[in-house]
Amino acid sequence: MPRIRGASLEEHHELVWADLAEAIRQLLLERDYESINMGHIAARAGLARNTLYNYATDKSALILALTERRGRPTVERVTAIAARSAEPAAQRMLEIIQEVLKAFTDPAMQLMFRPGTRMPAAGVPKGSDNPFHAIVVEVENVVRDGVARGEFRDVGDPHLAVELLSGVMRAGAERIGRDPAAFAATVRAAREMILASLAAQQ
Repeated sequence: MPRIRGASLEEHHELVWADLAEAIRQLLLERDYESINMGHIAARAGLARNTLYNYATDKSALILALTERRGRPTVERVTAIAARSAEPAAQRMLEIIQEVLKAFTDPAMQLMFRPGTRMPAAGVPKGSDNPFHAIVVEVENVVRDGVARGEFRDVGDPHLAVELLSGVMRAGAERIGRDPAAFAATVRAAREMILASLAAQQ
């Protein structure tokens, strides 16, 4: 039976997930995504290949699981920001934009949008199965609240509006992945574009 690291099985699994994220990060410094296989990941993480399959059935599923796990704190923070209904919707939106883009300074999160990676384009689930679906729901709630208060213009279809605005966030995440030093400028530009698109008519 494999040796358990940590004080509990749950802690052991958390340590293994951390090792897997680091293994993939290191491998991506050495080779392109498409050339990496499960054997490479297992070897770099110090796992038997059969053990790795207990965590994910293939490379795409592994990346998706890693992204979901690393994204949980961001989902929690965005949910907390959106729930501060006494505050202006615009202020909450600005904070959410920063929190989401900050998440993509994490190399494990950048795998979602890494150039040349097929998985993000075709393998990320849609709707409630998407690891960031909760963020989309909370942003929609903030948009609806802003419209109801007259802070934002009537966007007609809040779901469609947020889908379109998510393109700005995706572009920002990709930019940060390519150039981490561009974080502050990217956050500023994303905030300006998104708030301008939502602003009520004067």
